[in-house]
Amino acid sequence: MNTQTAPSPQFYLTAPAACPYLPGETERKVFTHLVGPRAADMNDLLTQGGFRRSQNIAYRPACEACRACVSVRILAHEFQPARSMRRNMAMNADLVGIETAARPSAEQFSLFRAYLDDRHQKGGMSDMSSLDYAVMVEDTHVNTRVIEYRIRTEGSGIGAKGELVACALTDLMGDGLSMVYSFFNPAHERRSLGTFMILDHIRRARAMGLPHVYLGYWVKGSRKMDYKTRFQPQEHLLATGWELYHPPADSAADS
Repeated sequence: MNTQTAPSPQFYLTAPAACPYLPGETERKVFTHLVGPRAADMNDLLTQGGFRRSQNIAYRPACEACRACVSVRILAHEFQPARSMRRNMAMNADLVGIETAARPSAEQFSLFRAYLDDRHQKGGMSDMSSLDYAVMVEDTHVNTRVIEYRIRTEGSGIGAKGELVACALTDLMGDGLSMVYSFFNPAHERRSLGTFMILDHIRRARAMGLPHVYLGYWVKGSRKMDYKTRFQPQEHLLATGWELYHPPADSAADS
C-alpha cells in the first residue's frame, strides 16, 4: 500500500451496501487514509468533523437518503454520573485499568473472540482471525493506546495481572479521548462493563484536562445505540456544528 502523504487528504466514496443498523436502509461512506507524520493532526481534525478511525482509515457516513448517524461526544468536565452509574462504579471498584501501547496479545484476542461470538455472531467482524485482530490494534499512525481492565488481585497495582475482563482501543487526541473499539467478557454481564469503560474514560479525560470523550455514532432508531445518550451532558454534531443534546423528558429519569 502507498503510504506517501499528499499535500491534502484524498477522499473516496464507497459503493452502497446494506445498513448494519437500520433494516431496509443502505449506507455509503466517505473515507481517507491516515498515514504519515501528519496523521495524528488529521485524525484530530477529522474526528472533530464527525469521522471515525478504523486502522489507518478515517470514515464517516455519506448516505444519500438518511441522516440517522450522529457523532456524539461527552462533555467530560461537566459530566455528573446518575445513580445507576454510581452503582456501576461501586460494583466495579475491584477493577484496575492498565494503559499500554497498541500491541495485541493472545489474551486480548481470546477475550475479543468470546465477545464477538456472544454479541456479534452475524456482524461484519464475526470471522476475524488473530491476524485480523492484530492489524486492528497495530495498524495506526496516531497516538493509540490499549486499556486493559483486570480484576484486582491482592497486592496488585500498575503491574496487576488479574483476570482480563475488558479492553478498550483508544485514541489520545488534542481535545479528548476517542473510544475506537471496546469489548468485554460476556460472562460478567452483570458488571455492565461497557458502561464502566465509558465512565472510566470520562474520569481519565478529566484527569488529563481533556474536555471530550468521543463515542462514535448514535444511530437514531437503533435500540442498540441508545445507551450512548445516557451520558449527559453531551454534544451532537449537526449541520450547524456541535450542539448540546437535550434528551427527551421520558429518557432522562435515573434508574
